[in-house]
Amino acid sequence: MLLGVHCSVSGGLEHSFEEAKTLGIDTFQVFTRNQRQWKAKPISEEEKKLFADAWAKNPQIKVIFSHASYLINLASADTELRHKSIAAFTEEVIRCTELGLAYTVLHPGAAGEHSEEDAMNRIADSLKKIVAETSGSKVKILLENTAGQGSHVGYKFEHIRNIMDLTGSDRIGTCFDTCHAFAAGYNISTEEGFHKTWHDFSHIIGMEKLCAIHLNDSKGELGSRIDRHDHIGQGKIGKLAFGMMMKKFTHIPKVIETDADNNMDPVNLNVLNELAG
Repeated sequence: MLLGVHCSVSGGLEHSFEEAKTLGIDTFQVFTRNQRQWKAKPISEEEKKLFADAWAKNPQIKVIFSHASYLINLASADTELRHKSIAAFTEEVIRCTELGLAYTVLHPGAAGEHSEEDAMNRIADSLKKIVAETSGSKVKILLENTAGQGSHVGYKFEHIRNIMDLTGSDRIGTCFDTCHAFAAGYNISTEEGFHKTWHDFSHIIGMEKLCAIHLNDSKGELGSRIDRHDHIGQGKIGKLAFGMMMKKFTHIPKVIETDADNNMDPVNLNVLNELAG
């Protein structure tokens, strides 16, 4: 099914496989570092070996990808912050390469007081540097669509396409977040709206660029620009959309990013599996 969750790496990166095995999933997302700090140690040889050994013992895991730090803002007009962001994301791509991960997911960035066009140009210029610095890597950089909260760009498919075109690299793909899309105004909660959304995505971005999916219901209303995830079928999107997502995208790795408290990951996975038939 290529269905999983964001797994914890508490105690070591290799421990993510323990959670994955317990949940019976075949794909997952991780943070390769503390996402709330700028500084991160390089992956050690011992860490690489432990991770590789754990993966070898869990061949049911088909795809693993990372989510980059939330501190990174490649759109920033603040030169120091943008340079820190470029360095941090370059290191993320390197870590993913060393661990054998397929992708790393990135929030495009926030424009601040500047225009969205300026922000997208800065994002693309930053990505060009990162791609060049990691030219030997096969890790794809996935731009995640956003809810459009604050001054964040990426809430329109056109933004993602524009950044891709400006960057000009085949290593740039996209990760589709259901909550973000709904909050940004794409009405995937109805059958008509679902098909229109994916028609527009295909026409503007291209289905070949879709590499990963975040399956999250939304606490916010349609077009609210509120980025608050809810459990599957318990938010404003509802089960219909997730049933269609599961049937349409069997070949794409899909992970849940909802609050795992109260043992909700198995509950959400069961709902999705039932919706998949």
